[in-house]
Amino acid sequence: MITADDNLLAGLDEVDWANLNHAYGTADDVPGQLRALCGDDEQAQQEAVAGLFNHLAHQGTRCQASPYAVPFLVRIALAGPTSARERALGLLSDFAVNWDEEYEIIHGADIAVWRAEAAENSSHKLLPLYEEALATEQDEQRRRNVQSVRDWVAAGNPIDARDSSMRSYDAVLAEIPALLTLLDDENPRVRTRTAYLLAWFPELADTSLPLLLDLVAHEHDAVAKATSLVAVGILGTSALAGTLAVDLDAEDSLVRWAAATAIAQTARSTDAELDSPLLARAVAELAVAAAAPAPVPATDYNQGDFHGHIADTLLALPPSPTSRAAVAACLPSINPSQRAFKAKAVLPDLFPSPLPDPRPPYASLPRPQQQLLHAFADLSEGWWNTAGDIGENLTTYGLPDTQAALRAYIGLPLAGYGCWPPRI
Repeated sequence: MITADDNLLAGLDEVDWANLNHAYGTADDVPGQLRALCGDDEQAQQEAVAGLFNHLAHQGTRCQASPYAVPFLVRIALAGPTSARERALGLLSDFAVNWDEEYEIIHGADIAVWRAEAAENSSHKLLPLYEEALATEQDEQRRRNVQSVRDWVAAGNPIDARDSSMRSYDAVLAEIPALLTLLDDENPRVRTRTAYLLAWFPELADTSLPLLLDLVAHEHDAVAKATSLVAVGILGTSALAGTLAVDLDAEDSLVRWAAATAIAQTARSTDAELDSPLLARAVAELAVAAAAPAPVPATDYNQGDFHGHIADTLLALPPSPTSRAAVAACLPSINPSQRAFKAKAVLPDLFPSPLPDPRPPYASLPRPQQQLLHAFADLSEGWWNTAGDIGENLTTYGLPDTQAALRAYIGLPLAGYGCWPPRI
């Protein structure tokens, strides 16, 4: 384990980076990037962070070299230049989980499933398969290709994305005890980043939860407090909901949102039943946040998609008119790449039965139904073509089944068409 007493980059040149791979080839450029991260040049630091992310966590996939960079990033987080410490913590989160997993944070890190997937596709498990293929392959070129992969696997290198990712995750896991001290750091952004990172390590919850709760109780920075509250909700159980409830009365709206989110997240726990009035109060607070602009600054959860996080939190709960109306209110502000999925998820609850024929005017529909249909209509035509079941889903509820027809029903100008109104 690395501590702040060590030289930040001691041993950097002892790693055989040239024989480690990242997303763009050999990792012999990683030492230079780590050195730039520790330097005084702000632009060089930013470029180093971008390079380390793109090379070692490319599109969310961790590489063979990723775990080897972790100890140096931990040193930088503990004792590096002020501007580099927060960036190093951000990279450690990137090396622990990928961005798809970050969109699923309300469910927590399913480590048991991840470990099972990694074991199923580990080098040890796959080696016999490559050796069998090598023994039976007759084509010389294909045989050379199989031999190359077999030798790579035989050397203990990862061939599967989950195996590679878990090696990187476990490298960060091993350093978490040293990073816990950063929850007391004088820099609020360092405290924030540390709390965010801890949310991904349920195996250490017995240690991290008391520290996070202490931070929640004494933190004055709204973003750090909100980040810690949500981390407690991810790692904790419904037994903590009463403790979290005090911050539903906080003056800061971001803190109130975080407390409500944390309480709703603990509702997934099966060890005890969450107090229904408390959950209803949390849902009501989330509904208020859904109808308001995203606070600035906010937390980093859900890749910074504040309204998307609210929608996911509510969709994970048993449906109620309040929660589903709040999801509809979120839709216009949600990242477009996620909007279609959330809109389809809430469609059956907002339209419990098909509209009558003839269809009532759009203006006469309840506000949540209007917001949902507007979200569908605002999806690009590419989404309608890619998610081909949108029209089919809408037809089931007596709604227009093409983008053009839906926009006409709402009274919106056609997107990408030459005339208005269309024939429907």
